[in-house]
Amino acid sequence: MAAGVTLQTLEEHLPAGTKVLRIMPNLPCIVQSGAVILARGSCVGENEVDLLKKLLSPSGLCEEAPESYIDIHSGLSGSGVAYGAAKMILETGEHPAVLRNAVCTPGGTTIHALHELEKGSLRATVMNAVEAATSRARELGKR
Repeated sequence: MAAGVTLQTLEEHLPAGTKVLRIMPNLPCIVQSGAVILARGSCVGENEVDLLKKLLSPSGLCEEAPESYIDIHSGLSGSGVAYGAAKMILETGEHPAVLRNAVCTPGGTTIHALHELEKGSLRATVMNAVEAATSRARELGKR
Protein backbone atom coordinates (compact mmCIF):
# COMPACT_ATOMS: atom_id res chain seq x y z
CA MET A 1 0.00 0.00 0.00
CA ALA A 2 2.27 2.71 -1.30
CA ALA A 3 1.81 4.95 -4.30
CA GLY A 4 4.32 4.19 -7.03
CA VAL A 5 5.60 0.86 -5.67
CA THR A 6 4.74 -1.64 -8.39
CA LEU A 7 4.10 -5.34 -8.17
CA GLN A 8 7.22 -5.87 -10.27
CA THR A 9 9.34 -3.93 -7.78
CA LEU A 10 7.90 -5.85 -4.84
CA GLU A 11 8.38 -9.22 -6.54
CA GLU A 12 11.97 -8.38 -7.50
CA HIS A 13 12.85 -7.59 -3.88
CA LEU A 14 11.07 -10.51 -2.23
CA PRO A 15 11.92 -14.21 -2.37
CA ALA A 16 10.80 -15.99 -5.56
CA GLY A 17 7.26 -17.30 -5.30
CA THR A 18 6.14 -14.74 -2.72
CA LYS A 19 2.46 -13.95 -3.06
CA VAL A 20 2.15 -10.20 -3.50
CA LEU A 21 -1.07 -8.20 -3.59
CA ARG A 22 -0.98 -4.46 -4.10
CA ILE A 23 -3.80 -2.35 -2.71
CA MET A 24 -4.71 1.30 -2.76
CA PRO A 25 -7.42 2.38 -0.33
CA ASN A 26 -8.82 5.83 0.23
CA LEU A 27 -9.52 7.71 3.45
CA PRO A 28 -13.31 7.12 3.57
CA CYS A 29 -12.43 3.54 4.54
CA ILE A 30 -12.37 4.85 8.11
CA VAL A 31 -16.15 5.38 7.94
CA GLN A 32 -16.80 2.13 6.01
CA SER A 33 -17.49 4.07 2.80
CA GLY A 34 -14.16 3.70 1.09
CA ALA A 35 -12.96 2.30 -2.16
CA VAL A 36 -10.06 -0.12 -2.33
CA ILE A 37 -8.57 -1.35 -5.56
CA LEU A 38 -6.32 -4.38 -5.60
CA ALA A 39 -3.99 -5.95 -8.13
CA ARG A 40 -2.46 -9.37 -7.87
CA GLY A 41 1.11 -10.43 -8.38
CA SER A 42 2.16 -13.30 -10.61
CA CYS A 43 1.95 -15.96 -7.87
CA VAL A 44 -1.46 -14.99 -6.48
CA GLY A 45 -4.54 -17.11 -7.10
CA GLU A 46 -8.27 -16.67 -6.64
CA ASN A 47 -8.18 -17.87 -3.02
CA GLU A 48 -5.83 -15.06 -1.97
CA VAL A 49 -7.82 -12.43 -3.86
CA ASP A 50 -11.09 -13.65 -2.33
CA LEU A 51 -9.57 -13.64 1.17
CA LEU A 52 -8.22 -10.12 0.79
CA LYS A 53 -11.56 -8.86 -0.55
CA LYS A 54 -13.32 -10.46 2.41
CA LEU A 55 -10.87 -8.88 4.87
CA LEU A 56 -11.19 -5.43 3.28
CA SER A 57 -14.97 -5.47 2.63
CA PRO A 58 -15.87 -3.77 5.95
CA SER A 59 -13.95 -0.73 4.67
CA GLY A 60 -16.29 -0.26 1.72
CA LEU A 61 -16.07 -1.26 -1.92
CA CYS A 62 -13.13 -3.54 -2.77
CA GLU A 63 -12.47 -4.50 -6.37
CA GLU A 64 -9.71 -6.17 -8.33
CA ALA A 65 -8.39 -4.37 -11.40
CA PRO A 66 -5.30 -4.30 -13.57
CA GLU A 67 -2.36 -2.71 -11.78
CA SER A 68 -2.40 0.19 -14.24
CA TYR A 69 -5.72 1.28 -12.66
CA ILE A 70 -4.07 1.86 -9.28
CA ASP A 71 -2.53 5.15 -10.39
CA ILE A 72 -5.91 6.29 -11.73
CA HIS A 73 -7.55 5.29 -8.45
CA SER A 74 -4.86 7.14 -6.49
CA GLY A 75 -5.37 10.31 -8.48
CA LEU A 76 -9.16 10.29 -8.49
CA SER A 77 -10.47 8.32 -5.54
CA GLY A 78 -7.46 8.45 -3.23
CA SER A 79 -6.63 12.11 -3.70
CA GLY A 80 -10.20 13.10 -4.52
CA VAL A 81 -11.11 12.78 -0.85
CA ALA A 82 -9.28 16.05 -0.28
CA TYR A 83 -11.67 17.77 -2.69
CA GLY A 84 -14.82 16.86 -0.74
CA ALA A 85 -15.89 14.12 1.68
CA ALA A 86 -19.17 15.12 3.25
CA LYS A 87 -19.89 11.81 4.99
CA MET A 88 -16.50 11.81 6.66
CA ILE A 89 -16.97 15.39 7.83
CA LEU A 90 -20.38 14.59 9.25
CA GLU A 91 -19.36 11.34 10.92
CA THR A 92 -15.98 12.36 12.29
CA GLY A 93 -16.80 15.94 13.19
CA GLU A 94 -13.39 16.97 11.88
CA HIS A 95 -12.87 20.23 10.04
CA PRO A 96 -12.49 19.62 6.28
CA ALA A 97 -8.92 20.96 6.41
CA VAL A 98 -7.99 18.27 8.94
CA LEU A 99 -9.33 15.55 6.65
CA ARG A 100 -7.65 17.12 3.64
CA ASN A 101 -4.34 17.14 5.49
CA ALA A 102 -4.84 13.50 6.46
CA VAL A 103 -4.63 12.47 2.81
CA CYS A 104 -1.81 14.84 1.85
CA THR A 105 1.55 13.17 2.21
CA PRO A 106 4.52 15.43 1.44
CA GLY A 107 5.44 14.98 -2.20
CA GLY A 108 2.47 12.64 -2.76
CA THR A 109 -0.27 12.53 -5.36
CA THR A 110 -2.88 14.47 -3.39
CA ILE A 111 -0.73 17.46 -2.58
CA HIS A 112 0.25 17.72 -6.24
CA ALA A 113 -3.42 17.59 -7.27
CA LEU A 114 -4.36 20.25 -4.72
CA HIS A 115 -1.55 22.44 -5.99
CA GLU A 116 -3.07 22.30 -9.48
CA LEU A 117 -6.52 23.13 -8.10
CA GLU A 118 -5.12 26.15 -6.28
CA LYS A 119 -3.27 27.30 -9.41
CA GLY A 120 -6.58 27.15 -11.24
CA SER A 121 -8.32 29.14 -8.50
CA LEU A 122 -10.85 26.38 -7.82
CA ARG A 123 -11.58 27.57 -4.29
CA ALA A 124 -12.28 31.12 -5.50
CA THR A 125 -14.44 29.80 -8.34
CA VAL A 126 -16.51 27.68 -5.95
CA MET A 127 -16.89 30.60 -3.53
CA ASN A 128 -17.99 32.86 -6.40
CA ALA A 129 -20.52 30.24 -7.54
CA VAL A 130 -22.01 29.96 -4.04
CA GLU A 131 -22.16 33.75 -3.70
CA ALA A 132 -23.83 34.06 -7.13
CA ALA A 133 -26.42 31.42 -6.26
CA THR A 134 -27.09 33.06 -2.90
CA SER A 135 -27.46 36.46 -4.53
CA ARG A 136 -29.81 35.08 -7.17
CA ALA A 137 -31.90 33.35 -4.50
CA ARG A 138 -32.23 36.69 -2.70
CA GLU A 139 -33.24 38.39 -5.95
CA LEU A 140 -35.87 35.76 -6.65
CA GLY A 141 -37.19 36.14 -3.11
CA LYS A 142 -37.83 39.86 -3.65
CA ARG A 143 -40.29 39.25 -6.53
